[in-house]
Order: sequence, then C-alpha cells, then structure tokens
Amino acid sequence: MPDECDKQAWRAEIRARRAGLPELVHAAEAAALAATAADLGPAEWVCAYVPMRGEPGSVAIPEALRDSGSRVLLPVTGRPGPLSWGEFTGAGSLRPARFGLLEPTGPVLPPETVARAEVLLIPALAVDRRGVRLGQGAGYYDRTLGMADPAARRMVVVRDDELVERLPEEPHDIRMTWVLTPVGGMRRLDAAL
Repeated sequence: MPDECDKQAWRAEIRARRAGLPELVHAAEAAALAATAADLGPAEWVCAYVPMRGEPGSVAIPEALRDSGSRVLLPVTGRPGPLSWGEFTGAGSLRPARFGLLEPTGPVLPPETVARAEVLLIPALAVDRRGVRLGQGAGYYDRTLGMADPAARRMVVVRDDELVERLPEEPHDIRMTWVLTPVGGMRRLDAAL
C-alpha cells in the first residue's frame, strides 16, 4: 500500500485495482451490498448514490433502500461546492450527468436537504478504521457533509480490501461512523483509534 501521507498514490493504487476487477466479481459484490442496504430498515430519508467508474455497488442499492420504505436522495452535481440533491424514484428516472454520474430527473433540491437524512451512504476509494475517508479528490462530499445531521449514520461504501489501517487526514475531513463492504457487511468505525 502507498505511504500513509500520499493521497494521490492511494487514489492511483485503488483505481488501478478497481479497473482490474473482473465484472463477475463486481456484480457479486454489488448484489451483496444491495442485500445489506435493504437490511438497513426504513428511514424517512436516506442519501445514497449511483456508482460510477468501478465504484462498489450498482443502482440496486438505491432501489433496495426505496423498496424497504425509505425515501432516497441522490447527489446532483453542479459547480464545485456542496452537492444538491434529487429524489430517486426508480432507475428509469435517472439521466446521464457530469463525471459519468446518473442523476434524478426530478426537481433539484438545495444542498441543505442533506440534513433530512438519517443515513448517508457515501462513496469512497478507501476508509480507515478511524473513519477517515479517501474520496475521488473533487471535494463535493467534503463540502456537503458538514450540513448533515451530526446524529446521522455516515456510512462509507467500499470493497473489503479498501478498509485500511490508516489514511492521510486533513483538518476539513469529516469522519465516517460506519462502513459497508460486500463481505464484511456493516461495521461501526472507531474514531478513538
């Protein structure tokens, strides 16, 4: 693994591993993640995402959350800054957007909407056991998470080998409280480490 201080080296390493992942493995992991997401139980609002460029999961995750009785918000990207949101009403209501994302076609809700969510499923390249998250580097989630309810479960979604001992941390980073992986399922992270 890369030096614990070099975010770019971490990103390059994990992107390369994800690019080499066989499609059958990705599909099996996506199914496992969706099954576990369904077990989260209904929440009035859940923030989720539709994976892109090899991220773990599939559109089955927001589908499973919605089928379990939750209202699901998906990110809508715009200019650099906090994420806006749109309600997920089914896979057929998604449209292609920036960065290869799929976004809801309905009304765009302001960034503060994230405060409604009881659970946030957040993409990442890796997370460490303390809850430090390594994102793609654009900073959209870094600018958004400060508006979330502090009591919400901040659950990062990664592959099992992307839960690591220690990642570089910056003062603006907001730690995750849970991790969701295909094999390990849901686990609480320990900010005290």
